[in-house]
Amino acid sequence: MNHRAKHDGGKDWRRITYALRASAFYLLISAFPAAAQQSPAEVIRGVRFDQRLNAQAPLHLEFRDEDGRAVTLAQAAAGKPIVLSLVFYDCPMLCTMVLNGQLKAMRAMNFSAGAEFTALSVSFDAREGHELAAKKKDLYARPYGRPSAAAGWRFLTGEEANIRALTEAVGFRFIYDENTRQFAHASGLVVLTPEGRVSRYLYGIEYSARDLRLALVEASTGRIGSAVDAVLLFCYHYDPAAGKYSVAILNVVRLAGTLTFLLLAGYVVMMLRRERPGAPHPRHV
Repeated sequence: MNHRAKHDGGKDWRRITYALRASAFYLLISAFPAAAQQSPAEVIRGVRFDQRLNAQAPLHLEFRDEDGRAVTLAQAAAGKPIVLSLVFYDCPMLCTMVLNGQLKAMRAMNFSAGAEFTALSVSFDAREGHELAAKKKDLYARPYGRPSAAAGWRFLTGEEANIRALTEAVGFRFIYDENTRQFAHASGLVVLTPEGRVSRYLYGIEYSARDLRLALVEASTGRIGSAVDAVLLFCYHYDPAAGKYSVAILNVVRLAGTLTFLLLAGYVVMMLRRERPGAPHPRHV
C-alpha cells in the first residue's frame, strides 16, 4: 500500500469515527426516559438535509449581528456567494465540529471570506443572543487570520419565525427536546448564490477545500475563480446525494482526447509548413 492510499484510508477512518460520534450523540439525547414522546428512529429520521437545490432562501429576513444590530441576510451577505452554516452556539459537540471543519476548509482556500464570498453562521436556537454570537465569532474569526474576516464571517441570531423560515427554505431539519434541552440536527454547509438560491450542499463535519472552492465558483456563476477552476468544474461532477464533487471520468477522457488532437494537429501544421514549396532548407557545409 502506498503512502497516498494510507493517507486516504486514515482520512476515511476519521470521517467514520466522527460520524459514529455524531450518531451516538443523536441516540443519547433521544434515549433519556423523559423523552418518551419520540423514539430514536423518529429522531434520526427528523434530522437531515432535504435537497432543495435552486430554492430561494429568504434573504430579506432580519437577524441580529454580533453587536446586536438588526441586519438582513442580504445585507450581511453583501452581494457575494454565501457559505451558510446552521448551528447553535451553545452546542456541546456537533456544531463545534461543523464550525471546526468549516474553518479548516476556509483556511486552506486562497478565496477569503469578505473578499470572494461571505460566511454566515446562523444560530437556529432563538434563545441565544448576540453576546454569545460575539464570543463564537471571536473564537473562529481570530484563528481564521484573514484581514477581511471581521466583515466576511458573520455570526447571527434571530427570532423563531425567521429561523424557521430560513431552515425550511434550505431543507435543514432539526428537533428540540424540551426535557433534555438539547437539539438533534443535521450537519453540513449550504452554499448559496449571491441572490440567495441554494446552489450546493456539503455534508458532514469535514469539508474538502477543493469542493468548497468549486461550489463557490459555481454559485458565483463565474464571477470568482480562474480558468483552472473552469477546467476543474469540467473534470469534477457534483453528486447531490453525497454532497461532494467526484471525478467525471467521461469528461476527463474527452478533455484528454481534445488536448491530444490539438497537439497532433499543431505538430502536423508545423511539419507541413516546413515541407511546403519555397520553404528554406538548412544549408549543408
